Amino acid sequence: MAELKELTSRSVDYSQWYQDLVIKADLAESSAVRGCMVIKPYGYAIWEKMQAELDRMFKETGHQNAYFPLFIPKSFLSKEADHVEGFAKECAVVTHYRLKTSPDGKGVVVDPAAKLEEELIVRPTSETIIWNTYKNWIQSYRDLPILINQWANVVRWEMRTRLFLRTAEFLWQEGHTAHATEAEALKETRQMLDVYATFAEQFMAMPVVKGIKSANERFAGAVETFCIEALMQDGKALQAGTSHFLGQNFAKAFDVTFASKEGTRDYVWATSWGVSTRLMGALIMCHSDDNGLVLPPKLAPYQVVIVPIYKNDEQLAKIDEKVTEITTKLRALGVSVKYDNNDAKKPGWKFAEYELKGVPVRLALGARDLENGTVEVARRDTLTKETRSVENIEQYIKDLLDTIQENIYTKAFDYRTSVTREVNSYDEFKVEIEKGGLLLCHWDGTTETEEKIKADTKATIRCIPLEGDKTPGVCMVTGKPSAQRVVFARAY
Repeated sequence: MAELKELTSRSVDYSQWYQDLVIKADLAESSAVRGCMVIKPYGYAIWEKMQAELDRMFKETGHQNAYFPLFIPKSFLSKEADHVEGFAKECAVVTHYRLKTSPDGKGVVVDPAAKLEEELIVRPTSETIIWNTYKNWIQSYRDLPILINQWANVVRWEMRTRLFLRTAEFLWQEGHTAHATEAEALKETRQMLDVYATFAEQFMAMPVVKGIKSANERFAGAVETFCIEALMQDGKALQAGTSHFLGQNFAKAFDVTFASKEGTRDYVWATSWGVSTRLMGALIMCHSDDNGLVLPPKLAPYQVVIVPIYKNDEQLAKIDEKVTEITTKLRALGVSVKYDNNDAKKPGWKFAEYELKGVPVRLALGARDLENGTVEVARRDTLTKETRSVENIEQYIKDLLDTIQENIYTKAFDYRTSVTREVNSYDEFKVEIEKGGLLLCHWDGTTETEEKIKADTKATIRCIPLEGDKTPGVCMVTGKPSAQRVVFARAY
């Protein structure tokens, strides 16, 4: 039987701990394609739960799902200058459409006769192909708004990759909406930012800061980028979702106009917004510990695992009967349960395995428990155990899952609060940034100052917060006026 290997401690090497955990918890692994990953069933089950909740939230706000091509004509990308400049270095390009047997007959080569008339870009994001399509869908104000989302994969040719956080190909959703007025588009942008924040906090149990990106960090082709920023346990920030107000940039690039109620011909207003499998990385780094994953119950592939402890088949048969009764009642309350009565592995191995995989609640049931009418209940978030009566255990477990969800969020929130502080001088900033966390500082609003800070300290402006203290001040670097404090951090 394979032994469960210990994880590298977070305090020894946080990066290695993360890599160890992704692989040993069976979430994902590197593939034969450089920079790409295989998402394994347990990891994909978590992503599916994220996907299901987000999809529900999108549909509740009036959006529909569609699908657009993976390939984008190169000429489309060049129509929006900022957009092409922002993505040019990451694009994978298709130049030919056929292979042929190599001259030595031992392999294949590209057929030079099969060169494409126009090269195709493998989708890094879909604004251009979608706005070229919207041109055919929109004639008048009666065709607006268009509220479309797609679940897809994208390719951005990253040179330095890390499973889930940064890979050459990743999964995501991208919303693309078209509106008759600027006000409607801005309302949509903010609405979707709030959807992401709600999902992060209520389902991922991950507190986030809502804000606006600086011009330097803005999405290529956007007028304004709104974001949610999360803090990981090593004190680094992670961008967890973005919602972009695109103004009329793409409508003008693709000549998408509509007849207004007043009879004028106007350009359409646009938004785009997305989150990706990067959220898997955020989930791991926000909550997990040296024993393995810590999963919020709302996103756990199974919320409860039951492990039988027995000496013979007769005892197992009696335990099976009691477990069937418990699982039926739990499932009736909407709790997902796994009963692991696989006799190829010992209970101790199973306990360690489910701890590693972050299952929120583990129940252990043995012959003595049957006699006493009890069951052992173990919590993954606190690593505590207690013995409970099996009477009404299903309601106790359901309530406990809510408690665990809340506790995981509170722990992450309290940690973020403890490492968030105001800094007023650049000398102090240089010292404090080495400690990690979120620094609230005044900044003069210029790209020059922002780039100097990044060059000096590797810290970036994570966002200009939408909520909180708006008191003006003076820039910590230049002494020039500052409208409000912004959030600085080192980030993934």
